[in-house]
Amino acid sequence: MATTRRTAQRVRRRRVPVAPYLFVAPFILVFAGFSAYPIFFALQLSFTNWHGAGALKVIGFANYRYLLTSPDFWQSMATSGVLWLLVVPAQVLLALVIAVALRKARFRGVFSATLIAPFVTPLVAMAQVWIILFDKDFGAVNHGLSTIGLPAIGWLTTAAGAKVTVALLVLWRTTGYAVILLLAGLSTIPSDVYEAATIDGAGAWHQFWSITVPLVTRTLSFVVVIGTLTVFQLFAEPYVVTGGGPFNATRTAGLYLYKHITNSDLGLGAANSMLLVVMVLGLSLASIRLLRSREDS
Repeated sequence: MATTRRTAQRVRRRRVPVAPYLFVAPFILVFAGFSAYPIFFALQLSFTNWHGAGALKVIGFANYRYLLTSPDFWQSMATSGVLWLLVVPAQVLLALVIAVALRKARFRGVFSATLIAPFVTPLVAMAQVWIILFDKDFGAVNHGLSTIGLPAIGWLTTAAGAKVTVALLVLWRTTGYAVILLLAGLSTIPSDVYEAATIDGAGAWHQFWSITVPLVTRTLSFVVVIGTLTVFQLFAEPYVVTGGGPFNATRTAGLYLYKHITNSDLGLGAANSMLLVVMVLGLSLASIRLLRSREDS
């Protein structure tokens, strides 16, 4: 009897549990079908000359050589880089200040819902409102400038003005989401830390710089990565507001990639997307490294 019991126990220990694999199977299937396979297919496509029909014609690294020597490609990357400088640092600073101000505010839920509203509002509708607000002759922004004696600015007709206009739209639309993320990060900081700092005589600025910022560095890193992905994938904002103009001044990396799709040059478009992934990954890692150096210090 004892031998039979021990044999049954060994059989149960050797039996592979099926239930955990069944629970994760739907996610694995969806990820493989809608994420992993498209990525590998795009990588394969980037080495071909394919226009959506017929057999794939392998041309090696020709697409990558063309893009890396194309002034249009680098101009679109430079435009996205300028928008990144205009949006991401301002977004991180503004979101952190607002999150700290709302941390202990009354009716925080109401304010949070107000801040997240632009993020969930249809983008095309917001872009149309932006066009009206920043119109040179009849826009409310230039009207406000004229009331204080400043000249009208060609927000949509000059290269610098168009970049600032698109950056302000992205900043207004996405900052609320960054605030929500940072509020979640701030909620993990124990109140005892601030109480101890107050007893030691630390002021509000010292607490903010020496306690708040280091303890939410990981959340800030996540906000920077999300902001980087948002800026380098910009399509709808410049497409609706400026059409990529004037003179391609707002033709972002996303708009340049769209050009290959409309031309049915799918192999070149796939190569463009692969280069964009590598560059965005590098910029995100550099930003995280910079923030982590502050955390380590």
